[in-house]
Amino acid sequence: MASDATAGGARRFRMRERLFDLGEDFSIEDETGRPVYLVDGQVLTLKQTFLLKDLSGRFLARIREPLIALRETVVIDREGAPTATVRRALLSLLRPRFHVELSDGDLEVVGDIIGHEYTIRRDGTDVARISRRWFSLRETYGVEVAPGEDAPLVLAIAVALEAFESGE
Repeated sequence: MASDATAGGARRFRMRERLFDLGEDFSIEDETGRPVYLVDGQVLTLKQTFLLKDLSGRFLARIREPLIALRETVVIDREGAPTATVRRALLSLLRPRFHVELSDGDLEVVGDIIGHEYTIRRDGTDVARISRRWFSLRETYGVEVAPGEDAPLVLAIAVALEAFESGE
C-alpha cells in the first residue's frame, strides 16, 4: 500500500495539482508511477467532498468542506468521526500558513502552498515535505511522508490544502 522507501525510510507519493473538476477521480501514485491510493471526487454534495480509498476500494478518509464555517476550513473524517480539521491561520502576513487540529497533537503547515513547496510539522519536526521539484511532469508534485507517519492522513491533508487553493 505504501510506496517504496526512499533514503531514511521516508515514502514518496506523486499527486496531481488542480484536481477539482466536478466528480473527477484520480489515483495517487508511488514515486515509480504505480497507483497506491484512489481519490473519488463526489458529485452530489453541497460542498466539495473527496473520498480517499485504498486500491481495493476500502474507505480511508473523507475530505470535505463543512456547510458552515467562520473561516476557511476542511474536515478530514476517518471511520465516521472527525480526525483532522485544517484551517487557514488567521494571521499569515508573509506566507500562507495553515493549522491542522488532531486529537493527538496539532500540525503546522508552512511554505508556498500554491507553488507546492511546503512542509507539514509537528512540534518543529517534519512530518511531510511537499515539492513539485521531484517530478518533471507538469501539474504534478511529490509528497514525502516521514517514517512512522500516517501516510493516508498526510495525503488527505495534501488534498485538503489543494481545496483551499482551488478557489472554493
